[in-house]
Amino acid sequence: MANVTMRQMLEVGVHFGHQTRYWNPRMAPYIFGERDKIHIINLEKTLPLYQEAMNFLGRLAAQGGTVLFVGTKRAAQEIIREQAARCAMPFAGYRWLGGMLTNFKTVKQSIRRLRELEAMVEDGTVERMTKKEAIRMRRELGKLERSLGGIKDMNGLPDALFVIDVGHEKIAVKEAVKLGIPVVGVVDTNNSTDGVDYVIPGNDDAIRSIQLYLTGAADAVIEGRATRSQAMPEDEFVELDETGTPKLKDSPRKKAAAPRRKPVAKARPAKVAQTQAGEADAVQPGVSDAVQPSGSDAAQAGESDAVRPDGAAPVAADATPAGEAGDA
Repeated sequence: MANVTMRQMLEVGVHFGHQTRYWNPRMAPYIFGERDKIHIINLEKTLPLYQEAMNFLGRLAAQGGTVLFVGTKRAAQEIIREQAARCAMPFAGYRWLGGMLTNFKTVKQSIRRLRELEAMVEDGTVERMTKKEAIRMRRELGKLERSLGGIKDMNGLPDALFVIDVGHEKIAVKEAVKLGIPVVGVVDTNNSTDGVDYVIPGNDDAIRSIQLYLTGAADAVIEGRATRSQAMPEDEFVELDETGTPKLKDSPRKKAAAPRRKPVAKARPAKVAQTQAGEADAVQPGVSDAVQPSGSDAAQAGESDAVRPDGAAPVAADATPAGEAGDA
């Protein structure tokens, strides 16, 4: 995403930390050493962590997520306003109001009031007010604009926070942690990494360093959003007739459905056939399967037995009488 080199970080002073007496032990893994009682941050660890954080912001923007830029210290206010506007993301650049995330329902009411005041200015309602009422209204509008102007277009909670100086914005970090919102934060040697999901060890006081962080974050968001727009399908062209009714596309004719065939009876398993054959042998033990009469023969035999009541055995159809055989 953001093509930042280690030389660029050196030029803007990302490696300069705070005085050694103000250090936080949680930052020990990211400290290279000290010089003139000032900690030096190891940029070999800062650069990959910075790139990982920018990749996360890019993926989030590609999925349509919202990143809230937070930086209320004087050195970051103007820069954060410019970069957030460049990538069309909300920001808090004047003062973090307590409950801006955890009590967002109440904050939305203040945003609604801000929009009402803006509408009154646009339609000329202020000009019809008395001088005292107009001054009071403009004062309220300015106060709301400074505090909530950066988030007035944010319809819901953000998907991530990008924080400059997590120590100065500790209330914002706590609220994000409470709501389970990921935090990307620039952490100096005097701050703790608690609650920060993507740590960027670096100088959070120098204006040039802050410019580097925010420019990279805005570029990552813009690139991620461009990737999302390319992945989305183009709008379908619809042709209209003379009356303005959309024409239906000629859909390919469906093939005629093949006639349904009757299901073929499945062959009996060999084991079942053998079992039935064994049962038949048990009923007629002296009769071979080869000479068993069919159903029609058995019926004819039954009829011939009924005609001869004397109990004599039935005579086969092709048998020759004994007298005729002797004459022959």
